[in-house]
Amino acid sequence: MLEHDDIARRIPHQASMCLLDRVTSWDTGQISCEASSHLSPDNPLRSHGRLGAACGIEYAAQAMAVHGALIAEASAGEAQHGPQIGYLASVRSVMLHVERLDDLDMALLIRAERMSGDDSTILYSFTVHGGPVLLLSGRTVVVLNAANLALPGRSNQPALPLPVHPL
Repeated sequence: MLEHDDIARRIPHQASMCLLDRVTSWDTGQISCEASSHLSPDNPLRSHGRLGAACGIEYAAQAMAVHGALIAEASAGEAQHGPQIGYLASVRSVMLHVERLDDLDMALLIRAERMSGDDSTILYSFTVHGGPVLLLSGRTVVVLNAANLALPGRSNQPALPLPVHPL
């Protein structure tokens, strides 16, 4: 089990933007995390005094970022190069089952499962629960090292960074 400080050392999100409290389990195909930062009045994702359910996507994205870092650490080949930088490029099939997260009085349970992937993209599915209640779910595509990808029609030149969310 990893705690908040262990997570913060592995992802770019720092201070109050590191939303996860702990990693409860993981393997190469999935990760499960817990968070209570949705209850904090100074949560950086709050807007107009509330934390909308769609903010759960960021919790899932951070779980994916930790997952990638843990896999890189566990892999002898990746250990020399460090984890790759990932960007949240697409979010699909998102189902919000509640309006907000900040009115729950329990920890969020975040699970991300790696569905497929290669050296440049990874497809994850994710769920966020409050106890036994499903709060939101969806799928994401993570692009790895986006600056190294070629734009269509420019296969010999690296692409400009994509306007996507870094994990």
